[in-house]
Amino acid sequence: MPDYHAPVDDMVYLLEEIFKADGVFAELPPYSEVNVDLARTVLEEAGRLCSNVLRPINLSGDIEGCRLENGVVTLPKGFKEAYKAFVEGGWPALSLEPEYGGQGLPRTIQILVDEMLSGSNLSFGLVAGLTRGAVETIEAHAPADIKSKYLPKMIEGTWSGAMALTEAQAGSDLGLLKTSAKPRGDGSYTISGSKIFISSGDQDLTENVIHLVLARLPDAPPGSRGISLFLSPKFLVNEDGTLGARNNVNVGSLEHKMGIHGHATCVMNYDDAQGWLIGEPNRGLNAMFTMMNAERLFVGVQGLGLGEASYQTASAYAKERKQGRVPGGKETCTIIEHPDVRKMLLTMLSFIEAARALTVFTALEMDKEKTHPDAEVRKTATGLIALLTPVIKAAFTDFGFETTVLGQQVLGGHGYIREWGQEQFVRDARIAMIYEGTNGIQAQDLVLRKLTLDAGAPVGTFFAFISETLAQAAGQPATAAIAQRLKTAFEQLQATTKKLQAGDFANATDQNGAANDYLRFFALVTFGWLWLRMALTTIAKGEAANSRDKRKLALAEFFTSRILPQTASLAEQIEAGSKPLMALESDAF
Repeated sequence: MPDYHAPVDDMVYLLEEIFKADGVFAELPPYSEVNVDLARTVLEEAGRLCSNVLRPINLSGDIEGCRLENGVVTLPKGFKEAYKAFVEGGWPALSLEPEYGGQGLPRTIQILVDEMLSGSNLSFGLVAGLTRGAVETIEAHAPADIKSKYLPKMIEGTWSGAMALTEAQAGSDLGLLKTSAKPRGDGSYTISGSKIFISSGDQDLTENVIHLVLARLPDAPPGSRGISLFLSPKFLVNEDGTLGARNNVNVGSLEHKMGIHGHATCVMNYDDAQGWLIGEPNRGLNAMFTMMNAERLFVGVQGLGLGEASYQTASAYAKERKQGRVPGGKETCTIIEHPDVRKMLLTMLSFIEAARALTVFTALEMDKEKTHPDAEVRKTATGLIALLTPVIKAAFTDFGFETTVLGQQVLGGHGYIREWGQEQFVRDARIAMIYEGTNGIQAQDLVLRKLTLDAGAPVGTFFAFISETLAQAAGQPATAAIAQRLKTAFEQLQATTKKLQAGDFANATDQNGAANDYLRFFALVTFGWLWLRMALTTIAKGEAANSRDKRKLALAEFFTSRILPQTASLAEQIEAGSKPLMALESDAF
């Protein structure tokens, strides 16, 4: 498998030149001493770990997979040693709270590290990402004694975390779950039931696995309003923090999956296991969404990371592989000279760099939401994060999968062969479109909930950013064509958004049927906005613009002329309504 090169320079470019992160951090008291220079140092060190430790075991981990023998799950060779290096480097604690041993760095740095983990070895990176989500949920909702008992070990990486939601009869509709929790009389509960598709349900990297389990109390109301959240560890923890007896939390089997073979996805059985309530009774779904929303952003970044890894392999191959002749040429050329290959590579790159920009924008809003001293700024940030979470999860994983397929196509037959890694990227990327809420559910969340959230304030704020950038471009002849294409697509998006907000389509089924097309429409316009911002940055430099700046301008031209026009078709599809979708009787399928 080809090497992985961490895209640190592009990450720092976004922090420094596009989003002026030093100024943002200066306004946030916990991060006032954080700057782009520190971010570069951290990202470079993370890049070395990903390139030198995690990438070399990615292919072998995929081939070997995980094993379950006598109730014990074993991850592939090299994973335990890599995890030891990960923990010794302090990476599990990067963005977590200092009160329990975390380093307290901004989410913005953390999410860029997440991209590198995903691109170099997604199966490995999932362990850390899930643990961080569990830590944040416990921190937000658990009582003080639970926090002090579990968080330090989880933050240092000695213990890991997992969330147990899905049951065989209850996929995305959690209201159907049957796992029960009964009071034991000592403040704890007895948990009984089975869960499927549990990522990091067990493994041999950590001493303990802390499960966050959704279950029903005896007197719980039906549906999603009757779900509570419980902490149930693999090993019980003594009062002094040492490990005690094995809890009745057991792996029934390992799921046989299309991808992420180096990660243990388990059927988990809770056979009268002991657990403790996290948050309020019957409010478990509310508590679990702390973890789920964080994981949805993490999953989106997985699509970005895999797309970047696929692009690196495809670009290197295209510059070396000789085949065919350019139109009108007589000598054999490298395939990067063929227009169709260039189109594929440009399509990949125009998604990757715009998606990374949206990642940084959103992560900075997350840092504002958590730490900005002004309550109005925090409220605005909360709305923007809510709006963009389903977009990032769904669009990044849709486009990320499409990007890995393009990377595979660039390599031709070699893209179908294991040792080049492209077919693994395709398989690994596919799950991200499904787990943590399918992309169809994300699209419905965007259209049916987020567009009307707070009377439409978040989407109005976001659209104002786009309008502001278009206004800045008005006096720039060099970006006039790019800006005009964005303006046309943006006006179409605004008109469609107003219809969806007002319910002007024939019925609710029209809104549901429009959701997937609308989310892609929204994402494309957002990418166009970010490309215009990068193009304006290049123009502002004038003669000082370097080769990277000029590449950004060329990519902005490519994206807005060859990709952004898809929005016109999406607008037309949405206008068609749901009638073509619902015309056939169910029996006709």
